[in-house]
Amino acid sequence: MEMHASSVSSHGEARLGGERGLVDREELVRVIAQSLYSLGYRRAAAALEAESGVPLYPAEHDRLLFDVMSGRWDACVAAIRAVAGLGDRERAAAEFLVWRGHFLELLGIGDAGLPRAREVLWRRIAPLGVDRECVHWLARAMVSCEGAVAPDAVVGWRIGLFLDLVDAFPPWFHVPSGRLELLVENAVVKQVSSCVYHNLPDEVTLFEDHKCPEEQIPSKCSQILCGHNNEVWFVRFSNDGNYLASSSSDCTAIIWKVEEDDTLTKKHCLVGHKNPISFVAWSPNDRMLLTCGNGESVKLWNVATGECSLKFSSSVGHIINSCAWFPNSEKIVCASCEPESSPKRIFTCDLEGQELESWVGDRIPKVSDIAVTPDSKHLICVCSNEIWIRELPKGREWRIREQQTISSLSLSGDGQSLIVNLNSQEIHLWRISESSTAPDNKFKGHKQGKFVIRSCFGGSNSLFIASGSEDSQVYIWKRHLETPIKVLYGHSLTVNCVSWNPAKPHMLASASDDRTVRIWLAHKGSHRTRLTA
Repeated sequence: MEMHASSVSSHGEARLGGERGLVDREELVRVIAQSLYSLGYRRAAAALEAESGVPLYPAEHDRLLFDVMSGRWDACVAAIRAVAGLGDRERAAAEFLVWRGHFLELLGIGDAGLPRAREVLWRRIAPLGVDRECVHWLARAMVSCEGAVAPDAVVGWRIGLFLDLVDAFPPWFHVPSGRLELLVENAVVKQVSSCVYHNLPDEVTLFEDHKCPEEQIPSKCSQILCGHNNEVWFVRFSNDGNYLASSSSDCTAIIWKVEEDDTLTKKHCLVGHKNPISFVAWSPNDRMLLTCGNGESVKLWNVATGECSLKFSSSVGHIINSCAWFPNSEKIVCASCEPESSPKRIFTCDLEGQELESWVGDRIPKVSDIAVTPDSKHLICVCSNEIWIRELPKGREWRIREQQTISSLSLSGDGQSLIVNLNSQEIHLWRISESSTAPDNKFKGHKQGKFVIRSCFGGSNSLFIASGSEDSQVYIWKRHLETPIKVLYGHSLTVNCVSWNPAKPHMLASASDDRTVRIWLAHKGSHRTRLTA
């Protein structure tokens, strides 16, 4: 079968290779040679060029380098005009670089170079049609000598000029540094991102295609925590992953210590609330813990001692129903909405309980969940079927409307995205942007209709979503997939909340109405389930 001339190299070999015929042989050789030179294997690179007959750089490259370093300016322009693939604008920009270099070198000579510099400016540079401001700057330089290149700096200047010219040329002219490594890295990243179960930071090998087993997802129940005497409503790992806090309708919260062997032991039982504790919030530095009881004041606890440091309460008899930390661990934001006869409020306060600022009025929503992004730039509240976002400290506000009631909110670790659980048995993923008009993804499969169910981001680079469910199971999705990739069985009643360890992507916790917290681990050999009271 005949091959087109363009498909055959100068040595008569097929120019295109690879299983799909997409790889240009000469381009591949040049990219490999560039990588060998950069790695220090100069003899190997030279041997590759010699045996393949494919030089790393085309003849035009070496010619231009010689002309620039020799100060052969007319020859440089001729070489530029001979380069294929350059548009008129790119060619004019390259010629400008050449003549500007010559101009500044002439200025560096002193008064003797001024007449020739003036001639270069008006005869060579001005007709190119480049930005007039650049021409005016060069004209002013004839008086100020700004940018003039001294004779002893000419060599370094010309090397920089050549590199600037190379950047203006098509890629075939000069193989970019690290090109092979970038191609390989992009291929690896694509394989990892398309791997449904990639979760643990294992090394990626180049010797085979990347594919993780499903056991990398936490799915083995390694421990059952039985410290509560009633339904467990909330669970959350500390930011450093060293602790887990759980709260219950038995009016207590428990701080658990995550040991090095991935077992958890009870550190403190926090007693003092008179009503069920609906949620907890770790300070960003993990030294303090907020607990919020239904219809009660928010309490601040010292994690090291387990003692209550302060009780936060709102004025005018309001009941605080949600709160969140600012990233500096020195301020919190609270939302309150009862009694019905009083205006709804969102307010911030310091750790002494002193109110700092507040938002009050009819336009303030009745907040059911609240969060602050890690960069302190956005305050996010959920209320009924709306997500209310306010730029801080005093910026724009906008709302994202859902069709169904929102029960809970969770932020991604980078603060760029959020998920909300809906009573329609869906979880919606939104970007935190005023331009967001539709969710990036909708996750389905779990059961939710009557209760508050909480979900979370988790895993390596927050690539996964996990959620509780009213059917007593835990559901896990890959962030870009709509259907679950894993369902965890073990609880006997509704799973109210889940939390993924931010420092240990192989560990997940779930809290249930069956009065237990279960710890799930990614498979690492055999795990024996432990029962911890």
